[in-house]
Amino acid sequence: MSTLLEVIRNNLQFFGVSVLICIGLILVALGAEILVMKRRHRLNTAHSIAFIAMFSAIAAVLMLIDFPLFFAPSFYKLDLSELPVLICTFYLGPVSGVVCELLKVVIKLLLKGTTTAFVGDLSNFLIGCSFVLPASILYQAILSKKGAVISLSLGTLFMTVFGSFFNAWFLIPKFAELYGMPVEAIVGMGAKVNTSITDLKTLVLFAVVPFNLLKGIIVSLLTFLLYKRVERLLFRRKQC
Repeated sequence: MSTLLEVIRNNLQFFGVSVLICIGLILVALGAEILVMKRRHRLNTAHSIAFIAMFSAIAAVLMLIDFPLFFAPSFYKLDLSELPVLICTFYLGPVSGVVCELLKVVIKLLLKGTTTAFVGDLSNFLIGCSFVLPASILYQAILSKKGAVISLSLGTLFMTVFGSFFNAWFLIPKFAELYGMPVEAIVGMGAKVNTSITDLKTLVLFAVVPFNLLKGIIVSLLTFLLYKRVERLLFRRKQC
């Protein structure tokens, strides 16, 4: 009975922390939106809500289409789910980006469920926001092609740094605890694909850092190439 109560207590604590994190990120996005947005789009208008829902659904589907990379353990899989989130947030602002990122994860959970007791899903949300939020805030302040390049570069940098520290500090140890294995066993999975990986630090350095960097570069390039085309096709036509 005491073990069951402990599990319930831990789950409630995790849920409470997750909710507070979501609220905190939305408040940060809202503050940034008030300070930097030059073009104002109301979140409560029908077309804004419709676009957020549409891009969240597309992002959730893309989240289900992932593939491993040769330099990282198989549980690190690359997906392009941040692409529609970035397009959404570049047009509608930082709050819409955070909401879209959150809805993406919720829809994915409804479609597929969780295999990580929601730890991986929370991590996906946080690391996604570390990419989307800085890029969106800076882009809204500059609003130019050059600004888009700088903003996407900043987002990639933030995601790479935050994602790497977050993996080392929370995600990898939490996965080890969740599956009842030592951290060394996860390091060993990395060593099988990359002999340079010998401990947690080298796992992060040679697997997590290049993984986040590669994802950021690919998604940034696609966003840069597609954003204006999508904006002309969907957003402005909707306003007419």
